[in-house]
Amino acid sequence: MAVYTDIAEDDLKWFLTEYDAGTLLSYKGIAEGVENSNFLLHTSKDPLILTLYEKRVEKTDLPFFLGLMQHLSARGLSCPLPLPRRDGALLGSLSGRPAALISFLEGMWLRKPEARHCREVGRALAEMHVAGDGFELKRSNALSIDGWRGLWEKSAERAGEVEPGLQTEIRGELDFLAAAWPKSLPAGVIHADLFPDNVFFLGDELSGLIDFYFACNDLLAYDVSICLNAWCFEKDGAYNITKGTAMLAGYQSVRPLSGEEIAALPVLSRGSALRFFLTRLYDWLTTPEGAMVTKKDPLEYLRKLRFHRQIGSAAEYGLSL
Repeated sequence: MAVYTDIAEDDLKWFLTEYDAGTLLSYKGIAEGVENSNFLLHTSKDPLILTLYEKRVEKTDLPFFLGLMQHLSARGLSCPLPLPRRDGALLGSLSGRPAALISFLEGMWLRKPEARHCREVGRALAEMHVAGDGFELKRSNALSIDGWRGLWEKSAERAGEVEPGLQTEIRGELDFLAAAWPKSLPAGVIHADLFPDNVFFLGDELSGLIDFYFACNDLLAYDVSICLNAWCFEKDGAYNITKGTAMLAGYQSVRPLSGEEIAALPVLSRGSALRFFLTRLYDWLTTPEGAMVTKKDPLEYLRKLRFHRQIGSAAEYGLSL
């Protein structure tokens, strides 16, 4: 979440008249995240999240995102729900942007997750994969392997500003992944961005998943690799095998990985580390000054990528074979 587009109070009050949401009491921007502009609204009824979809988000993708939240919630997954307007539509317009009101999910994200939390995240990810079965809308993953080279070219010329020698290293990595990427693993709806700030806990109990605006159809085990990268490394860059073991056990308690998925996990983890390095690199180089958004260090994911190059099998992530 982030704020790129500001909103005027009078415009927001008019926007709310299109919903059965009560009257506005207060609102504030939410600075965390990098994708859309988000605000926490307090109304005379319930707290809500207002999301303004920024230019990186295609308006044609919004029915997928909003419909997916409805689909997953109907199948028992705890996640926010879009609030319908009085005319039944899920999408409106505010400050020149497509906009939606989303239900507020109780809980907080963890700054220092432990192994027991990682187990719950693995379980919840698998439950989402199972619940996503049967969702009829489709959305390809523009930030998977077919899109990485184009994304890299947008940053390649200035990559040396971040670390010398990146041009050679990243082009070699792209060539490797293009040759090694698995083609026929189980696929379905994935979250594609299940970082700690997109998982809420109440105490030690996971209360829900949020921010489905990277969700798409892709390899299910690729989503697992994203979570390994997001949850199982420490601040100093070291991989925590206790957390990895817990996360993978939690996932497999709901949806056991196939032998082919297990074998592909090191390559998938290299790929997901590269994906987040590339998007962070692009944002690091291009985010305008003054935007209410926290830029994230791309080198964190470069170090993770280099770690995955040394992995020979999924057992080194803590997976019981």
